[in-house]
Amino acid sequence: MCADASASTDFATGCEPGRVVPSSNADGARAAPGSAPSGRQYLPLRGRSAFSRISQEGKRTRRGGVVVVTAPGDPGRPQVGFVAGRRVGSAVRRNRAKRRLRAAIERLPLTEGTAYLVVAGPETVNVEFGRLVAWLEAAIGLDNGKEEA
Repeated sequence: MCADASASTDFATGCEPGRVVPSSNADGARAAPGSAPSGRQYLPLRGRSAFSRISQEGKRTRRGGVVVVTAPGDPGRPQVGFVAGRRVGSAVRRNRAKRRLRAAIERLPLTEGTAYLVVAGPETVNVEFGRLVAWLEAAIGLDNGKEEA
């Protein structure tokens, strides 16, 4: 039946396996769920309950257009979550703010066993990148006493 069906059509019938092509997601499929993409120094913070817990229990620090909430996290690599609310702007502006914050946080040494919640303000989208890094550095407490607003 499969030979007759495939002879009369120009497409695969599903009777025989086709040529094996490696998946582009092969590495992702082997990675453990919740693991960080390679090269990232932190684990992404996932789930509403985790964001709520850190927001309620953590210590808030505002520098410039960024608020960082720091709380004890799971042992091991730090966990980081990013928030850009509607006051930042349209979805395009919110996504840009979060991308910029991710890039900036990669430049900083984060403390193991700590969870960070990074909240973007409207200024995050347009501020010079070096200044954004300085804001995060000061908010996390890596600035050693210097403060930039």
